[in-house]
Amino acid sequence: MKLYSLSVLYKGDPKVVLLKAAYDVSSFSFFQRSSVQEFMTFTSQLIVERSAKGSRASVKEQEYLCHVYVRNDNLAGVVVADNEYPSRVAFSLLEKVLDDFSKQVDRIDWPIGSPATIEYTGLDAHLSRYQNPREADPMTKVQAELDETKIILHNTMESLLERGEKLDDLVSKSEVLGIQSKAFYKTARKQNSCCAIM
Repeated sequence: MKLYSLSVLYKGDPKVVLLKAAYDVSSFSFFQRSSVQEFMTFTSQLIVERSAKGSRASVKEQEYLCHVYVRNDNLAGVVVADNEYPSRVAFSLLEKVLDDFSKQVDRIDWPIGSPATIEYTGLDAHLSRYQNPREADPMTKVQAELDETKIILHNTMESLLERGEKLDDLVSKSEVLGIQSKAFYKTARKQNSCCAIM
């Protein structure tokens, strides 16, 4: 799971304006990085231009997903990530970034702003923090812990069943235990097995 870009844009009437962006293109070749960055900027502007106000969408391009959120006040955010990155986390990131941006940057500056003139430094921190969605998003973290617990519980049940089957074999083969002890063990085993584990 990887985030490649996080952009804040303004959806104006004649054109979409890039206000601020952060990129993580370290996984690309050094000579490709500027081209990849330009392509991400172009794609972000195009997606915002073709999205309606108040909408959220995910657009797939090859092995990448572009998540876009355009607010009713024309402020928009775009996340470019790989296919594995959870959509819910991407949209919560966009909502958080846009709220933070609108509190720190005056609405008057949005239509005429540019990455050089807008004073907002939070994008890089958000981009690096959300690289691992399990750490950044509490719901994803809880879901991952539940999945791990389910795996551990499943493994524990399997090992208990194996142990129980081996114990049955030992009891039946034992010459030391008397007939009454074997009968007691079998009766106790039947009483304790209230349900079958699948």
